[in-house]
Amino acid sequence: MTVAAARFLVSGRVQGVFYRASTREQALALGLSGHALNLPDGRVEVVAVGPDEALDALERWLWQGPALARGEVVIRETCAVPDIEGFRTA
Repeated sequence: MTVAAARFLVSGRVQGVFYRASTREQALALGLSGHALNLPDGRVEVVAVGPDEALDALERWLWQGPALARGEVVIRETCAVPDIEGFRTA
């Protein structure tokens, strides 16, 4: 299994709607590690590490998010694989 990493920048209605916590649940269900952080400009940064197929599935989910959220723009960047265990939010 090839491990890859991606950084996603998500804008839209993504703060104050349980977006980070729901992203954590989704990422863990997909077997990914990483983090989801609120950015000062209102976006959420998600860094995820795992198989390409799981990263693709997470990207599709980020557009939808939890019930009250709405991802309007999801930018995906390839990044170096960080040494991350588990999935944290902040």
